[in-house]
Amino acid sequence: MPFSIVHGDITVMKADAIVNAANTGLRMGGGVCGAIFRAAGAERLQRACDRFSPIETGQAVATIGFDLPAHYIIHTAGPIWRGGGHGEELLLRACYRNSLGLAGKLHCTSVAFPLISGGIYGYPKDQALAVAKDEIESYLAEHDDSPMNVSLTLLG
Repeated sequence: MPFSIVHGDITVMKADAIVNAANTGLRMGGGVCGAIFRAAGAERLQRACDRFSPIETGQAVATIGFDLPAHYIIHTAGPIWRGGGHGEELLLRACYRNSLGLAGKLHCTSVAFPLISGGIYGYPKDQALAVAKDEIESYLAEHDDSPMNVSLTLLG
């Protein structure tokens, strides 16, 4: 299957699309979100995001990549970890599923994800990784005719 886990900086990934672990306001944040905004050109990216804001947790929208090597940035709002009993897993699954679906509609052949919600949103990394792997592998199995290659990019 065309799925790999890599260690590195998502802002330098050569992919058709990278995924931003966004907030629902699509505002420049910290962590991966802040790094993507800075690398893309924060002011232009913010103006592009303002057209879609706000979004629901689990929803995905796309902007162009501006100064990034990626053509698109897919922004998805991950859930904030509140102990696991508030639908966080279903929302996190929706982030991956909706982002991959949007990448397919954009005819992307390569997509790089960060570990959504696994940073400042506090989702336990092992559980976030299990959800990411399961959703990506499920999507690729259901779309085995798709030429999409997916990377899960972990800081490293």
